[in-house]
Amino acid sequence: MAKLIRYGMVGGGPGSFIGKVHRMAANLDGKMRLVAGSFSSDSEKSRRMGSQLNLQPDRVYESYQQMAENEAALHEDKRIDVVSVVVPNNLHYDVCKTFIEAGVHVICDKPMTNTLEEAEELCRLVAKHNTLFALTHNYSGYPMVKEARQLVEEGTLGTLRKVVVEYPQGWLARSVENEAEVWRLNPNIAGISSTIADIGTHAEHLVRFITGAEIEELYADINTFVDGRTLEDDANLLVHYKNGMRGILYASQVSIGEENALKIRLYGDQAALEWEQEQPNELRLKYPDKPEEIYRRGNSYLSEAARYHNRIPAGHPEGFIEAFANIYSNVADVISARKSGAQPDKLAMDFPTVQDGARGVHFIHKAIESGKQQKWVDMDYTPPT
Repeated sequence: MAKLIRYGMVGGGPGSFIGKVHRMAANLDGKMRLVAGSFSSDSEKSRRMGSQLNLQPDRVYESYQQMAENEAALHEDKRIDVVSVVVPNNLHYDVCKTFIEAGVHVICDKPMTNTLEEAEELCRLVAKHNTLFALTHNYSGYPMVKEARQLVEEGTLGTLRKVVVEYPQGWLARSVENEAEVWRLNPNIAGISSTIADIGTHAEHLVRFITGAEIEELYADINTFVDGRTLEDDANLLVHYKNGMRGILYASQVSIGEENALKIRLYGDQAALEWEQEQPNELRLKYPDKPEEIYRRGNSYLSEAARYHNRIPAGHPEGFIEAFANIYSNVADVISARKSGAQPDKLAMDFPTVQDGARGVHFIHKAIESGKQQKWVDMDYTPPT
């Protein structure tokens, strides 16, 4: 039996929603064990979080720099194999860089960095130090999203013509309590974008993951509806893809009443498909001359990729945590293979990489550029390898 992969976490301290999600995902399949962390810049909070998680006190650190240095100095049978980075955007680059240079694999929340220069430097560092880097575009972890990609690859939809992807939320529809403290609205922390960086990049990656299509050019209409905000809270994009497909991307956090309504509709010249995150266990196929088909997670008729990323039988819903867990599970399997000198399973290699991160940062910056200048912008881009 493969040994548990030891992981550490930077961020995810008391009250952190996303830190808790990452820990649940990492623990779900019994392949990883949390052994170290620097959970907050407040050392008392970090110690308290470490105590709650039953970590050894000497593996709970006051800073991520101290954590990287001390962990790298430990024997290879004790130190962390991978670090989970769940800090605000402005810290992603420094934290990731520090651990990559220490020879530690990285799992990082999106967007990868706040600037394209930082993103490209991480690409170069990952290649230089031969580390794994996984970006948690968790929606690519859903089995039915992987089924959608397989159907596109098999030509079931025919030639792709149009995609409509939407990600509406309503939690910022009105001014929120202590809005100045919401880091996603603070350009000093979030960077140049709020809504596009937070959820628009998920929508863009979902299209790219399913179709493999790269954007040729885009036109963005960005808006800030709530008075007093510096960054956008709504965005509408027209997108032209290199394969001739045309797209509409809508990301909004002022769509009142919406919760987390990510949805994609993809139209070819033979068929169409539809998937929505709030009903993730179903994938709908539509045809011009026969009834609609509904594919359901957990069934034997699905593709190998969808079955590989499935845990329980049909009729038992899987969701958000499991999609995150598929990324963690795959990273654990690839690290285990590396340790044993084996070739990783191709299906385990199915997670977003540092290059996906760079493409996402490029998308964010170009969308904001287009929105501010009110013009079409060229999207041609190849990240460093």
